[in-house]
Amino acid sequence: MNFDFSDEAKELGEQARRLLAEKAGTGPARKAIAEGAPAMDAALWAEIAELGWTAARVPEEFGGLGLSVEEVAQLADAAGGSLAHVPLVSTLLATEALVLAGTPEQKAKWLPGIASGKTIACVAWNEPGAVSPGTVRAIENRGALTGVKQPVADLAVAHVAIVAASGADGPQLFIVDLKGADTAAVETIDLVRRHGRLTLAGTPAEALGNAGDYQDWLDRAAVILAYEAIGTAQAAMAMSVDYAKTRVAFGQKIGRYQSVKHKCADMYIKLELARAHALHGLAMIGMNGPELRQAAAAARVASLDALAFCAEENVQLHGGIGFTWESDCQFYYRRNRALVAALGPRSWWSERLVRALEQRNRAAA
Repeated sequence: MNFDFSDEAKELGEQARRLLAEKAGTGPARKAIAEGAPAMDAALWAEIAELGWTAARVPEEFGGLGLSVEEVAQLADAAGGSLAHVPLVSTLLATEALVLAGTPEQKAKWLPGIASGKTIACVAWNEPGAVSPGTVRAIENRGALTGVKQPVADLAVAHVAIVAASGADGPQLFIVDLKGADTAAVETIDLVRRHGRLTLAGTPAEALGNAGDYQDWLDRAAVILAYEAIGTAQAAMAMSVDYAKTRVAFGQKIGRYQSVKHKCADMYIKLELARAHALHGLAMIGMNGPELRQAAAAARVASLDALAFCAEENVQLHGGIGFTWESDCQFYYRRNRALVAALGPRSWWSERLVRALEQRNRAAA
């Protein structure tokens, strides 16, 4: 079994990283948080759509490229590393839900617009007081949803939301057209990616698959978000290493000190461990393998661990300047905290991993 990306996926990833490094680095990130800045970089989004990134996962019959989840992972990695001020990851997650569980009619309605970049999609599972994706307070009744979703990444620019709500058989996904929906901006620790509040008060919605599809989507979303976290962790590690190679203290570059070397080495080890788990998750998605549940949970846990360590140590290695507003260290730390809340806390995914391993062991006994 080859646990690696195809040459085509690697090429797309390199293209994405080059473009986003040029147009969506920390400089644009600072511009994004300036007073009066728009909710996304519209010019960059148009270029992304023209390059076909929004169409990557959309089947060809709906105007897309019909690529695999490998290409999606590469795009998520690139977006995470650049902290791009565009709703790319949100749209990729929503597209995965539609591809996985949508009816032909639902796909025909939404996927062509997503492929062209004219329709922006977001995902709304988080709720005030929510502790995990398994506890959803919003409810569905006769095709209408009631509840509050907050914070929702990229809600301000989205046209459609994939919403998690409790149906007849438990939590599942629903499609909500955001035209005329009750939305409002909310402040979060992430100053680049804008978040909002979606208030559902008898809001019309269409069921997207069933409760089982919701669980399957969680696994796929965990792998995609793992790659976004890996991309951000990689950028934080690179920033630390570059600083260690240039900062001079007590007459020599700080990278020569053993404690600094060990910190950078630990970053690399945690990052490579996360990559291994994420690759396993991708392989299970590609072959619809029986180990997807455990692989996805392991990828989620390992990627969160790697990102938290790299983002926090990046601040520490920069010393006093790392804690200041002028330092770019904050952007990676803030994104770290936002991604922890993006799909439930590490503890829930750790428990999900344990349950999946127990189930596998019982089946093998």
